[in-house]
Amino acid sequence: MRYELKLKLKYAYDAPSDHARNMLRLLPGDIEGVQVVRARLLQFDPVPSERHDSCDFFGNAVTSVAWHLPLAEIEVTLEAKVDRLAASSAFDLSCSLGELREELAQQRDLGPMSPHHFMGASHRAAPDPDMTAFARSLISPGMTAYQAIEAIGRALFEEMRFDAKATNVDTPAAEAFVNRHGVCQDFTHIMISCLRGIGVPAGYVSGFLRTYPPPGQPRLEGADAMHAWVRAWAGVDMGWVEFDPTNNQTAGEDYITVGYGRDYDDVPPLRGAMRGAGGQQSAQAVDVLALS
Repeated sequence: MRYELKLKLKYAYDAPSDHARNMLRLLPGDIEGVQVVRARLLQFDPVPSERHDSCDFFGNAVTSVAWHLPLAEIEVTLEAKVDRLAASSAFDLSCSLGELREELAQQRDLGPMSPHHFMGASHRAAPDPDMTAFARSLISPGMTAYQAIEAIGRALFEEMRFDAKATNVDTPAAEAFVNRHGVCQDFTHIMISCLRGIGVPAGYVSGFLRTYPPPGQPRLEGADAMHAWVRAWAGVDMGWVEFDPTNNQTAGEDYITVGYGRDYDDVPPLRGAMRGAGGQQSAQAVDVLALS
């Protein structure tokens, strides 16, 4: 499936800012067996005084920009064409949870995608006693790693309520879990914590999801948003699998990946600092259009 992706971010300041500096992780990249990027372009208005493009430890594209003149507003525009490849076989090739621990112990690679990086506590997705107990309650004897991953994701979909106003970007996963509501970031962090608590390496995926309008309604441009879901390691034979607990499904052809990390802190779309006075307003518009 080929997609045309458009994203526009706009920040307006009550008073002109001075010396703004930002780091963005917005550019999708090629991922073997998952997606091929045909074209991508990230632009800024006004043009930054400095710009540097690089990759971080996990292979995510990073764009660092800075402005040295006073700014009343900044507009960021992303355009890309991405081929999302067909999903691989749905056969469960994973080992049992007990064998998963043995297979993990035998992994000697410490490269970016090593499951060891996704096993321990991270700032936003540390194992939590309540979440671990919840995950363990879903495990039955002889269950495979993949079955456990799906069981936890589906249970969170049933238990949690999506509520865009219930949390913000800094809400702890434990708080969202206790209240049983949140957004995709919360669903994802909670599932990661649940999986790590029972010995399954798990990480955070940042990207875009193609959405569908209600039956009989036209598709609205700019109505989509950035999304997050879970990537978990199901053993040597099956490798990494992806599940979206917010929508109770595996991540397939409707998903475009921007970055991988241990949690949100590794892949924030935009992070930066500025010097100024007063407040700011922001707006975001995302459009994911299927071309074929």
